[in-house]
Amino acid sequence: MNDSMNTQDIKERINQLDKVVDEVGKVIVGQRTVVEELLISILAGGHCLLEGVPGLAKTLMVNTLAKTLDLGFHRVQFTPDLMPSDIIGTEILEEDHATGKRFFKFRKGPVFTNILLADEINRTPPKTQAALLEAMQERSISYGGEQHKLPKPFFVLATQNPVEQSGTYPLPEAQLDRFLMFIQVGYPTEQDEIEILNRTTGSYNPDLSTVLTGDDMIALQDLVRSVEVSEDILKYVAQIVRATRPDESQVPMVRDYVRWGSGPRAGQALVMCAKAKALLSGRFAVTLPDIRFVAKAVLRHRILRSFMAEAEEISIEDIIDDLFKHVPEPKSQLEG
Repeated sequence: MNDSMNTQDIKERINQLDKVVDEVGKVIVGQRTVVEELLISILAGGHCLLEGVPGLAKTLMVNTLAKTLDLGFHRVQFTPDLMPSDIIGTEILEEDHATGKRFFKFRKGPVFTNILLADEINRTPPKTQAALLEAMQERSISYGGEQHKLPKPFFVLATQNPVEQSGTYPLPEAQLDRFLMFIQVGYPTEQDEIEILNRTTGSYNPDLSTVLTGDDMIALQDLVRSVEVSEDILKYVAQIVRATRPDESQVPMVRDYVRWGSGPRAGQALVMCAKAKALLSGRFAVTLPDIRFVAKAVLRHRILRSFMAEAEEISIEDIIDDLFKHVPEPKSQLEG
C-alpha cells in the first residue's frame, strides 16, 4: 500500500477510476475496452501506439480522457516537414528592455504537457520521430546544455493509419518496443454506429465532469507498483515471453511464423499493465484474466512475423492466441 495515502483515500481514488471510463462514454460510443487500455497505460506510466482507420474518434477519445482527468492536452499533426524543434521547442532571441541586453530564452514546445497526441507519427521523418521517442524515454528535454523536465504525469499517444502507407516512415521494431501498449481500434458495432449517428447529427452536447486530477493519477501510478503479483504468475509471464522466441519455443506457430520474439521489456510491460488492470478492477492482486486482458496490446508490436506468416495471412493475434493455448497456466485459484 502507498504510505502517503490512507485507506479511505485509496478506496475513493480507485472507485473514481471506473467513473473515468463512464465519463468518457458520454462522448465516445462503445470502445470501452480501448478506453480501459488507455487508462491502464497511463496508470502503468507508459506510452501508447494507437492504430485505426480514419474516423474512429481516436483524437476525440484522447481529448475527452484528458478533460476527465483534468490534464493538459496538446495535439501535434505529424507531417513530412515537421522538425524536432516543432515538438520539443527552441531558443529565441529576446531583449531586456531595462538594460538593452539580448539573450536566448528556451520556448517550450507542445511536448511540455501531460497528454500529447502525436497524430500519424509515421508521416514524419526519423529525426523528428527520434526527438519524440527520446522525450518519451527520458521524460525531459536537453537543449543548449540544459535539462528541461517534462510535466508529471506525462503520456504520449501516437496514432497510425493502417490503410495508407505511401510516403510514410514506419517506426523500426526497436522503436516500437518503447511503447508500452499497441492498441487497435476497430469499427463500431451496428448498434453503436446507430448511436453515433444519433449523437453527432443532433443537438447532443454532454457536460463532462472532472473525475480525477493530475495529482490523483500520480498517486495511483505509485499505487500500481504496490499491487501484489504471485511467484506463479511471474513465472507464467516469463514463460509466455520466452515462448515468443522461435529458437527456444515449443509453440508451433511461433516456430513456424516468427522471425524475432519479445525481449525482457515485454515481461515488464505485461506485469505492470496487469497490475494496472487489477487496480482498475478494484483489486490489489493480479489474476490470470488481468494477464489475458492486456496480453495482445502488450505483445503485438514486440513479435516480428516471418515472410511466410504474411504470405499465409497469419496475424500476430493468431500467434498470440496459439501462444496462450500451449503455455500451461498456473493453478485455477489465481483466476480471481
